[in-house]
Amino acid sequence: MDQPTEQTLNALFDFFREIDKEKLITRQTYITDAIRMEDDAEHAWHMAVMAILLAGYSNEKIDVLKTVSILLIHDLVEIYAGDTYAYGGVSKEDQHNKEARSADRLFGKLPAEEGKKLRALWDEFERADTPEARFAHTMDNIQPMMLNDYTGGKSWKEHGVHLSQILKRNEHTADGSSVLWEYARTHFLEPHVGKEVKRD
Repeated sequence: MDQPTEQTLNALFDFFREIDKEKLITRQTYITDAIRMEDDAEHAWHMAVMAILLAGYSNEKIDVLKTVSILLIHDLVEIYAGDTYAYGGVSKEDQHNKEARSADRLFGKLPAEEGKKLRALWDEFERADTPEARFAHTMDNIQPMMLNDYTGGKSWKEHGVHLSQILKRNEHTADGSSVLWEYARTHFLEPHVGKEVKRD
C-alpha cells in the first residue's frame, strides 16, 4: 500500500471512530418502549429507512440516496454541539451558529475532498433549498412526532409542549411532503391535542 492511500485511510477510520460518539448523544424523544430516549444514531437510521420507503410521497422528485446521505450526516455535528431540543426555546440562529462551528471541527477531520462533500450535504440541509433537503426536513420532523404518538405523547407531556409550539415547529414540514404532513397531523398529532389542529 502506498503512503498517500494509507494516510487517507487512517484519516477516514479516525473519522469513523469519532462519529461513533453520535451514539452517546441522547435526544428528548422516547423509543417505542417509552422507557428510554433514542440517541442521534438511532434517529438517523430510522429516518433513513423512512426516506427510502416514503420517497414516493415527496412533493418533488428526489434523489433518494442523496436524501438518505443528508439524513445520516446532518446530526453528526451534535457530537460537539449537543442535541438542541426542538421546544427548548433556543433560537434557530443560535442553534445554527453553534452547529456550524461543530461542522467546521468535525468535517475538518476528513481529507479535503471527503470533508467538502459532507459539509456540502450539511449546508444543503441547513438551507433547505433543494427537494432532497426539504424532504429530509419532513423526515426529521415526522419521525419524532411518530414516536411521541406511539408513546402516548410522553415527551410532549413531560416538557409541557403546546399545540402552538408544534404547529410553529412544523410550519415548513409540508414543503417536503404535503401528504405526509397531513397524515402526521391526523394520526400523530390530533389524538393528543384534540381537533384544534388548523386545516389549510
